[in-house]
Amino acid sequence: MVYSVMIVRKNILDTLHTALNRSKIVILTGPRQCGKTTLARKLLDSDSLNYFDLEDPLSLTRLDEPMTALNPLKRLVVIDEVQRRPDLFPVLRVLADRKSQPARFLILGSASGKLLRQSSESLAGRAEIVTIGGFILNELGVETEQSLWLRGSFPPAYLAENDVDSMAWRKNFIQTLLERDFPQWGVHIPANALRRFWSMLAHYHGQIWNAAEPARALGVNESTARRHLDLLTDAFMIRQLQPFHANLRKRQVKAPKIYLRDSGLLHHLLGIDSSKTLLTHPKLGASWEGFVIEQVLATEIYDDVYFWATHQGAEIDLILQRGDKLLGIEVKRTDNPRITPSIRHALEDLNLKQVAIIYPGNKRFFVTAQVEAVPLRTICEGEQLFP
Repeated sequence: MVYSVMIVRKNILDTLHTALNRSKIVILTGPRQCGKTTLARKLLDSDSLNYFDLEDPLSLTRLDEPMTALNPLKRLVVIDEVQRRPDLFPVLRVLADRKSQPARFLILGSASGKLLRQSSESLAGRAEIVTIGGFILNELGVETEQSLWLRGSFPPAYLAENDVDSMAWRKNFIQTLLERDFPQWGVHIPANALRRFWSMLAHYHGQIWNAAEPARALGVNESTARRHLDLLTDAFMIRQLQPFHANLRKRQVKAPKIYLRDSGLLHHLLGIDSSKTLLTHPKLGASWEGFVIEQVLATEIYDDVYFWATHQGAEIDLILQRGDKLLGIEVKRTDNPRITPSIRHALEDLNLKQVAIIYPGNKRFFVTAQVEAVPLRTICEGEQLFP
């Protein structure tokens, strides 16, 4: 059971309205159950003839002849779970090229890699992509931090009546994704093997990826382990944070850093079922780091994002690229944020414009002229890390 609570996701709705005003086709993509359908129904009633849910047999029947069904429609047309009918992309291209442009299309999908490859091939220059996740602190308020961190961002998990119900939903979500959704998307990997692999990734959360160890544990080769990783990345379950390379004499890390994007799924796979268990778990720091990174990436403006590390031990959690500027972010679960040797090396070696240390306190202050301590709550309250 869940509370019948409606969270107004104003920023995302504003983004969708803007995208639909300037683009013929908008692709709203993100993980299953993150709220895409709820957002679409804010724009168009699901009872409308312009709304197609491809999990509904009636909608599938209506689209047996897609050009006949879609060509007469005007204003906003919504097609949900579009990855089930990739043959619709060429039809949408033809409709988008009509001179009169009587309709705008909002298409929703839950598989990033495959979906985006199909759209880029068929809809090049015609489609705008908007990617969303679940709830963020900026939408819910600072007082929700502990619950959102523990339960994760998926609306049914966060809004569950209690932690037990939330954990049960997350368990079912993982099972459904592996046993139903992946096979429907053409993935032919045993669900048990992927479940074991996903559980192993939970223990790698916040660490540099090395395919050798999980490959040995699963009895597969390293290329198979990398394909498993890419599959979960395409489904928005894993974030592969790519390394930044500078022209330095130092040996720099070249492998990605791995995070489970949703803290609630991470906690389920680690067996963390309560705040008490979380606060005493060895993965406490890594869990909070990943949680903060997702909040930052959902609210900050950037052109690209990386992490940076050297084999000599210097590391910085995030580098945001804005034009020709590089901005650093360190996540520290500490009461006393201060400059570290890694931050000094990053400032010198990468010529960072500024570094923000995000910590769980209440006071925002400068540690040095280029390094500022920033409470996580400031992100929730709409302040930018780097004005």
